[in-house]
Amino acid sequence: MIIAWWSAGVTSAVATKLAIDEYGIDNVMPIYFAIDSVHPDNARFFDQCQEWYGKEIVVERAPPKYLDQFDVIKKDKYVNGPAGARCTLILKKRVRQRLEKELTYDGQVFGFEYTKKEINRAIRFQEQYPDAKPLYPLIENKMTKPECLHYLEDKGIARPAMYHLGYGNNNCIGCVKGGMGYWNKIRVDFPDTFAKMAETEREVGNSCIRGKFLDELDPNAGRELKTIMPDCGNFCDIEFTEILHPKLTEIYDNPKQLRSDLFEWAETNQTKGTNQ
Repeated sequence: MIIAWWSAGVTSAVATKLAIDEYGIDNVMPIYFAIDSVHPDNARFFDQCQEWYGKEIVVERAPPKYLDQFDVIKKDKYVNGPAGARCTLILKKRVRQRLEKELTYDGQVFGFEYTKKEINRAIRFQEQYPDAKPLYPLIENKMTKPECLHYLEDKGIARPAMYHLGYGNNNCIGCVKGGMGYWNKIRVDFPDTFAKMAETEREVGNSCIRGKFLDELDPNAGRELKTIMPDCGNFCDIEFTEILHPKLTEIYDNPKQLRSDLFEWAETNQTKGTNQ
């Protein structure tokens, strides 16, 4: 059985479909971590992807006391720091780790796209967590995020609303990893979320942006920059991702090398899926 981590982003959506086509519809289990602070349009995207795949996306959650990033910040008194975002740890990573222990699986599908930065992350992740048995369909098929967007639209599936609004990823609304430009865009697009996070920062005495609380943020700060929003997956603890791996160029040219020897199952026991 192959686990496909489905995040409501376009890359994980396409990676899941590629895995179903390669390994067979009965051999892939898409799993989604539900969080309350996502855009309501995600429900539409969820339903359309289920129809496209021809199977259910399994929904999992963090413990009930943590419904979104605001719950994590208020209850754990921590926003973001050298150890990463606490909400990613609680709402995603620990849920994944629990499922890795509970489920028997032959591989895990991650939606890393075909860019040198993402390939570098994939190599690092595979080295640090070999027991995860990672699979990277987008890298193997040399598909970038823009290509995933076009691929979905060719299938009649509209991109999630957050992309239409100009955000680079379909994260929670009010992601603690965002910078000044991101938060000033949230101020305009989702003023209630901006105000709630500004209040939450003061309540816990910690801020999303290093050295500055949101209620101090100049409304024009960051507007000259492209809104850069880091992806918020369940593997944000990868180390050394800023250091280029010696094999990066080699794997970029021949990405199927990423497939580990652990995946003899994938070569000998796969059942080809039917294109939906």
